[in-house]
Amino acid sequence: MQLVGSKASQRLDEIGEGSVTLLPIEPEDMWHANNLIGPEDIVKAHAIRKVTTESKTGSTMSERVHTDLTIRVTSTFFDPGASQLHVSGTVIVENQFVSLGQYHTLDLELNRPFTLWKKYGWDSVAKETLSDALKQDKDGAVAAVVMQEGIANICLITEYRTILKQRVESTIPKKRSSSSEQDSGMKRFFDKTLSTLVRSVDFSVPRPLLLASPGFVAGDFKKYISDEGARRGDKPMMAMAKQATVVHSSSGHLHSLNEILKSPEVLATMKDMKFSKETRFMDDFFDKLRKDDGRAWYGTAPVEKAVKEGAVGRGGGVLLINNSLFRSMDIATRRRYVAMVDKVKEDGGEARILSSDHESGQRLDALGGIAAVLTYPMLDLDEDEDEADADGQAANEGMII
Repeated sequence: MQLVGSKASQRLDEIGEGSVTLLPIEPEDMWHANNLIGPEDIVKAHAIRKVTTESKTGSTMSERVHTDLTIRVTSTFFDPGASQLHVSGTVIVENQFVSLGQYHTLDLELNRPFTLWKKYGWDSVAKETLSDALKQDKDGAVAAVVMQEGIANICLITEYRTILKQRVESTIPKKRSSSSEQDSGMKRFFDKTLSTLVRSVDFSVPRPLLLASPGFVAGDFKKYISDEGARRGDKPMMAMAKQATVVHSSSGHLHSLNEILKSPEVLATMKDMKFSKETRFMDDFFDKLRKDDGRAWYGTAPVEKAVKEGAVGRGGGVLLINNSLFRSMDIATRRRYVAMVDKVKEDGGEARILSSDHESGQRLDALGGIAAVLTYPMLDLDEDEDEADADGQAANEGMII
């Protein structure tokens, strides 16, 4: 993503209440744009509009015209597979083709700029999201093949999300069949998986490759890649096999990615990448939660109390919050979460905004989207909630109907 126009030379902390014009240049930028654009924001972008005109004789003619439209956003839809972003809303600046108040969906495109005005200004979370989008030194995505006999899920794990590129399925004869039949079945499966992997992932850019499976399937597939590269005289393929990391997983299904990302081999390979750090933060949180020593809390009310008390600060305090919470239609709710992030940073703690499109973010989502590791134990942070529930139940029992 690039910042264009008069704001290109401006520091992010000086943007204030104004607009920014952004140029998405790669598919990942559409994901960032989806996180930046919220309800009530204003977006101006190129659009194709179908216009119907009527001639003097009464006949009608329809044509598609290119124009720029400015809309007030009501909703967005992001297609992760195609990396396409559709922004819907009502037109607030009329022109010769559209009237005020008409409904339109903008299809944001790569290499076409769009301008964004934030309805409630650029708060600290919006500026951080914009900063992430503008990073030029992005780590390369990691390719992963999670497999078992007859099934292979080919994924790209980027800094912010996990993309399932292709799923390969092939019938493998059962072990009671002759050994030659099973060997030829596995060879067909490996051949199909390798050709799909090379077609789906660009290996001209050096990137780590993870091969994970129960048993010996992943190890055998790595050997197959190496042998096939040697047979074809394909040096990039041989290099791909040499650099591949084989790890154990409980199954060949996509949910096994979570255990793969926290395996020692993977952590050693990708220790500096953002998603690896987030996985470690979630593991640390669950470790402390199991100890039940008052240093791990989840849920909005308990975490907010801990933050206000300064317990998520310098000395190991970590706030984990899902980016989906900042897309609330209620501005007061969004500001509540932004205030928590700001308070933690002010106290010297670490605030991590996790992507709901990543395994770590999905684990956090199961806890309500927010959790915290405290610098010191605090007990009974959820006591008020329990008392409120008890009072409500007692009031209901005391009603005379």
